This record gives sequence, structure tokens and C-alpha cells, in this order.
Amino acid sequence: MADLVFGCTGASAERYAATPTLSFALTVTESSGAAVHAIVLRCQIRIEPHRRRYSATEARRLHDLFGDTSRWADTVKPIQLAIVTTTVPAFSALTEINVQMPCTYDLEVASARYLQALDDGTIPLLFLFSGTVFLAQGSGYAVELVPWSAEASFRMPVSVWQDVVNLHFPDSAWLRCSRDTLDALSAFKSARALPTWDATLTALLAQANEGSPAPAPEAPAVDVKPRDSAGNTEARKP
Repeated sequence: MADLVFGCTGASAERYAATPTLSFALTVTESSGAAVHAIVLRCQIRIEPHRRRYSATEARRLHDLFGDTSRWADTVKPIQLAIVTTTVPAFSALTEINVQMPCTYDLEVASARYLQALDDGTIPLLFLFSGTVFLAQGSGYAVELVPWSAEASFRMPVSVWQDVVNLHFPDSAWLRCSRDTLDALSAFKSARALPTWDATLTALLAQANEGSPAPAPEAPAVDVKPRDSAGNTEARKP
């Protein structure tokens, strides 16, 4: 029986991908001496937002996701980032592979909204592994399952996510709206001869801010404490 240990050693933006893509460097160690012919590997990647500290500005941006900071001990939960599948080629003892993960910049998706809210530091990620292991045995093969206990933690720098976004959408962001809203924006833009959609939204914000009250003072930075075993933050596989 294979004894597999997984790890993540790095992450980078895939510079020549057609769409925003993250590349994770994974290591797979087999310590029983079995010869691995191949692994069909399934990686579930989750963000663990309770495992980092947030500035007051970041906390304001995350209000839509987690609510008021006074409730974060209860509302801050793991966020699903992606599920990707890859094939690990034959190896003995140790191998390294790159797993590519397509990214979305749709700000209606919880993971994208969370990542967009961060300025610096690291993003706590948890990799949960499952899949099928093919072991070479004589003239044939043995088939085993990757244990559901197989997992790895990794703190990805926020700068890596920013690199991914800036490669494809430099100094910009995407918002989705209904056709009726787009028609109304188009009419507003045309009536005022505004040159771009950015100028249109800026004009709307300026109009909305006329006579608005002064902003409230900044709240202190927020440190979300990791939960204990009864805090329901332990990741589970479906």
C-alpha cells in the first residue's frame, strides 16, 4: 500500500495562459518504497480566511461577505476556490508537478470578492486531495485510492493573485449587470456625452455623493482568531 504525503511549495501567475491562471508547485512523496505508475489526482482548494489578520480598509471591503467585524468569529468561514484534476506521472520516492488553476475575476463570486479585498500579506490556502493511485506490481498494476486525510496548507502571497489579475486586466475590474441596468447606464452615458464606462460610473458616484455625510472614522485592524476543534472551521470533503 502506498504511503503518500502531499505538499505545496509555491505559486505563480501563468504568464502565457489565455485566461487568468494560477500555477501551484506540488510535491508528492511516497515513503513505503512502492513504485507509483500514475495518480489521477483531484485537488480541492479552499481559502481559510480566519487564519490571517485584516487591516481596517480590508475589513470594510469584506463587509458584504462576512458582515460587521463584531460577528466575524461566527461568520468567517472557509471559501471554496476551485476543484482541479491533474495526472501525476510515474515516480518513485518523490516527484514535483505543477497544477494549473483557472481563475475568475467575476466579483459576484465569493472567492474573487475576497481576493480583491486584500492589499498585501498572504492568503491561507488548504489543499484537499483525493483520487486514484496506480501502483506497478510485477507484470500488472494495483489500484488504490488517495486517502481522504491527504491535505496540504500553503500561504500564497497576495502579490501572486495581483499578478494574475494584472496580466489580463491591468488597472481594471469586471462587474456584471442586468440588461435593463446596462440600458439605463447607456442612456446616462449618451445624454452626458461621457467617453467611457469608467467615466459614466465616476459621474454617477459623484452625483450620489453630493450632500452625503462625512465618512466614519476607520476601525482598528481585525485579527480573526483560529477556531478550536469545536469551531466548525475544519475543512471537509464532499
